[in-house]
Amino acid sequence: MEVLEQVTGLLRESVGSPWLWVIVFGVAGLDALLPFMPSETTVVTVAVLFGPDPGKLLALAATATVGAWAGDCLGYVVGREVGPKAISWLREDRYEWAKAKVDRHATMLIVAARYLPGGRVASALATGSLGYPFRRFVAYDALGAGLWAVYSVLIGLVGGAAFADEPAKGLLLSFGLGLGLVAAVESGRRLARRPGLSCTRNDEGRVCP
Repeated sequence: MEVLEQVTGLLRESVGSPWLWVIVFGVAGLDALLPFMPSETTVVTVAVLFGPDPGKLLALAATATVGAWAGDCLGYVVGREVGPKAISWLREDRYEWAKAKVDRHATMLIVAARYLPGGRVASALATGSLGYPFRRFVAYDALGAGLWAVYSVLIGLVGGAAFADEPAKGLLLSFGLGLGLVAAVESGRRLARRPGLSCTRNDEGRVCP
């Protein structure tokens, strides 16, 4: 806790710096091609430090949205220029998953894949390499990036509002909440993929147990 308090203390000193916005924009964008970039962690941390300040939180959400959207568009262009080779590094099952999602559920892939580990990279590269229309990608990705940014800012706001004078505790609360939500989504996804819960088709249409 002492180390975390020291780190948050240093970060609070940089809250007023214009470079903070550059960092948020850059990290949110680079995460589209470099999945180890802590885009969500960065946005949540800054939101905690801002606390319940509507103006700054709105600017943070806008900056993160534009950065994420720009990075995704860059990933799409890379995928389109390189072609199928752009996602050849993925495991075969991941490649088939991405291809199937583009063919059948491209909108859901673009909007929601960013909440899965490596999903954002796979989404941008796959849609570009498999020829998904760029105009549709831009529109759906703007929606997805906006929802992600608002979600991240709201998580940070919870911690910042609960511990306005103790940002270290606010960070712990926000990160705990974020991990809990990710675990819930992943559990739901795994549950939906269980064979007994899958849907089938017959002559009368789609049938689910």
